[in-house]
Amino acid sequence: MSVTLADVARRAGVSPATASRALGGRPHVAPATRMRVRRAADELNFVVSPEASRLAGGARGRVGVVVPHLAQWSCGAALEGLEPVLRGAGVDLLLYGVGDPAARTAFFADLPARRRVDALVVLGTALDEQERARLELMAVPVVAAAGRGGQPGVRVDEHAAARHAVDHLLHLGHRRIGAVAAAGPPDGVLEAFAAAHRDALHDAGLAHDAGLLVRVGRGAPGAAEGAGRLLGLREPPTAVVASSDEVALGVVRTLGRARLRVPDDVSVVGLGDHPLAEAADLTTVCRPAREQGAEAGRMVLEALAGGAVPTVVLPSRLVVRGSTAPPGRTT
Repeated sequence: MSVTLADVARRAGVSPATASRALGGRPHVAPATRMRVRRAADELNFVVSPEASRLAGGARGRVGVVVPHLAQWSCGAALEGLEPVLRGAGVDLLLYGVGDPAARTAFFADLPARRRVDALVVLGTALDEQERARLELMAVPVVAAAGRGGQPGVRVDEHAAARHAVDHLLHLGHRRIGAVAAAGPPDGVLEAFAAAHRDALHDAGLAHDAGLLVRVGRGAPGAAEGAGRLLGLREPPTAVVASSDEVALGVVRTLGRARLRVPDDVSVVGLGDHPLAEAADLTTVCRPAREQGAEAGRMVLEALAGGAVPTVVLPSRLVVRGSTAPPGRTT
């Protein structure tokens, strides 16, 4: 037997009208009452039906976008690709930031009961089993973009992208290749990055040195820490590959402070093709973030028309600039 709004109202001890206002996010509901109604809806696994939601002024031509880190360049680039596709079809975009655990928990607790969107794009993050189960209650299409595999949608093969970077350095003649893996979206990048670094060296017949891969936190402090740890090795690397362009630029800065020249003393490769990478003449591997967003938008429109959400893997490509050269080059 399906759960009705009256059932939720009865559980929460309020009228159906109050329950409707609370679940719809409308005003004139006390915070404690709103929380009690949402808790009752959650306990009963109640989801507002599409028809009832529209009649109550809810979702109509709206797509929600779940973003883990609004300041992350790759997320912004993907949104730049996604938004015009949806706008061109007359579909509005609602942005949900879930960058901290509390916001993420609240989002997955509240949205299924309120059902204010007709589809969701999960950008740059992966869902665990509990989160997927919550979204399934909404019975709307869910498209993953710029995340790791396991969810239908569009992504880049992160292992292949990192292999492009390490293989480029191997081709130049480098044999001591360090790697700085910094935390950040999309989920799954660090695991694929570490595996690609290890696999490339193994395939080249080089012994695995665990000290050449350092895991650090986000931002400039993490990049500086990673470069410092690599330079502190008994035999420092002649080249460094970073898990993002932002990290690579931080590595370049740290090398400069150590009076080391790029690429004459140390070559550096990033991942992503950040706009600053070209300005800094940084060799990188392009992950087409904007194209991933646009493709996700097209998938959403097809899903709203009744189609299934496929899995599409876009290719990455090496962009060679001035931050890499054969080891031991002199000027």
